[in-house]
Amino acid sequence: MQSDSNRSETASTGWYGSDTAEFLSATPEAILGILAAASPFNDELDQKRAWKVEIELLRSALLGLNGWIYLEFDIPRLGSRIDAVVVIGSAVIPIEFKVGERDFKRADIEQAWDYALDLKNFHEASHVADLYPLLVATDAVVIDESWQPPASDRVRPPRRCNAASLRGALQFVAAQSSGRVIDADAWGRSPYRPTPTIIQAARALYARHTVDAISRSDSGATNLRITSRRVEEVIDSARQNGEKAIIFVTGVPGAGKTLVGLNIATRRSDATDATHAVYLSGNAPLVAVLRESLTRDELARLKHRGEKPRKGVVASPIKSFIQNVHHFRDEGLRSDVNAPSDHVVIFDESQRAWNLEMTSSFMARKKGRPDFSQSEPEFLLSYMDRHGDWAVVICLVGGGQEINRGEVGIGAWLEAISSSFPHWCVYLSPNLSDAEYAAGPALDTLRAAVQVEHDARLHLSVSMRSFRAERVSGFVKAVLDCETDDAHALVTSFRDRYPIYVTRDLEVARSWVRLRARGSERYGLVASSNAMRLKPHAIDVRVNVDPVHYFLAEATDTRSSFYLEDAATEFQIQGLELDWVVMNWDADLRHTGGGWSHHAFRGDKWTNVNKPDRRRYLVNAYRVLMTRARQGMIIFVPRGDERDPTRNPAFYDPTYSFLLSMGVSTL
Repeated sequence: MQSDSNRSETASTGWYGSDTAEFLSATPEAILGILAAASPFNDELDQKRAWKVEIELLRSALLGLNGWIYLEFDIPRLGSRIDAVVVIGSAVIPIEFKVGERDFKRADIEQAWDYALDLKNFHEASHVADLYPLLVATDAVVIDESWQPPASDRVRPPRRCNAASLRGALQFVAAQSSGRVIDADAWGRSPYRPTPTIIQAARALYARHTVDAISRSDSGATNLRITSRRVEEVIDSARQNGEKAIIFVTGVPGAGKTLVGLNIATRRSDATDATHAVYLSGNAPLVAVLRESLTRDELARLKHRGEKPRKGVVASPIKSFIQNVHHFRDEGLRSDVNAPSDHVVIFDESQRAWNLEMTSSFMARKKGRPDFSQSEPEFLLSYMDRHGDWAVVICLVGGGQEINRGEVGIGAWLEAISSSFPHWCVYLSPNLSDAEYAAGPALDTLRAAVQVEHDARLHLSVSMRSFRAERVSGFVKAVLDCETDDAHALVTSFRDRYPIYVTRDLEVARSWVRLRARGSERYGLVASSNAMRLKPHAIDVRVNVDPVHYFLAEATDTRSSFYLEDAATEFQIQGLELDWVVMNWDADLRHTGGGWSHHAFRGDKWTNVNKPDRRRYLVNAYRVLMTRARQGMIIFVPRGDERDPTRNPAFYDPTYSFLLSMGVSTL
């Protein structure tokens, strides 16, 4: 067993770790005792029986093999642990056991594959290793005789074994391993730098109440841990000093702004805590998907522990700290004096708050308040200002993300502080002055009227969504800004890690994402909400896509993204992501050779969009759609049809040619 000094360094990686010789010389009872002692749960008898079977099988299978073994190896991004990892020569073998099972379920195969992919992508010492995942259904009759060939990243699909064939599989790897021998002890202590999806991250945060396990630690990146810690410091200071503070956190698309907000909310989710926080978003699909995902995950966790929870009981506390911002606003409308129950509120995508015109119109039509004279930011701040002691507002700000009428950008927040709340302490990311955040003159006015503290720790500069290429968001910006040289240089720099293609054939696009997805990697269609002439390709953006089914349903569910039938629009997918994306480009945004031309489909024809704000929303819609893929994207540009004046090839061909000129390859 590893020494105490090594154990302190590897405690987060496995509950047990040793070389194979020491594992074979230890008694099964001793190993079982170590696992039981490391477990944070009161393990049921079934779990201990499973461990005992696994230990006995591994002891038989590893006889005569030199290597290292870890049991219950932690995978924080997925919120789970690998039953066993064997390191032999240049190979890493993650093993998932299904004790007593006779059949291999699809979900179990995906789980074993996910473990191997997770190690390859996020565990530093596994980047150059050969990955041989094993799925062991101990009582299976039909098994695999060998592994399938590896992908280009040297990860093989899982091999299905039973108890009798496990030893042969391990011997095969030992015989095949001919590369540089892995220092297995150092491998166990190697940095784990995960890049979770927002759904995975939310699950891990809710289960563990810390962002540390899913934080990047790259030396060149301002990571989640640093930003979260700074926000926590401001909250604690405001409470201790009886102050009111507002914090503006900025970040490039996919950098983890939402994770910062969820981290604060989960760490302070106890309703009895004076610093209880609530995460608010006007993005209804995001709220619905996160709530449902966390509820399902918590139900599964409780059932695994032998409890019999009711879904409504489990969902209630989750709903209390993840809320729609409009429901929070409506609570403030019910009284002009009562303060909210929360002292800390996080407004995600705060740049999408409504301006005065939109807010007053809504209040008059829907709430019977014809005299309402505040923008949404001003009212929300006035609601928090009702606290007599202290309060903290955290605004998570994205650039170029306004996609709907009345979304005002961050300027309205700054104007509200300058005019009505100069007594609040203001903490700004210095990047708020960048053009994409559209702070405008309001930022200068704020600095002149209020004491402002600029803090570089409040900016997240590196995209985590596209973990294979952190510069994808820069490429998308260059494309939409028609900066050909920049776009070409960027796509050239990451095309080997993050493929982007363009095609004129939708079936080619569908086949491309299906072939590339491995394990539980998710893929789907996306399209602009204005893409009205994709109907001949069986894509109708008027269909009401339920984001819960689209993002959470299994591959066998026709409502899921996997079916590649329903296309999520910018409204359904903003703030969420897929691993592989088919982006469908219609004639609402066309390249003309000299720039972009903006259009809306009215009646039976396309009309020009002339208003600057509506043009901005249309471009931003494509910005959102083009930054949803984590691992790669293929863009479908229709050929059009000369017989159909609404699908004239001239509407599409220049866009296709422009994307090629940006360095995008064609299929």
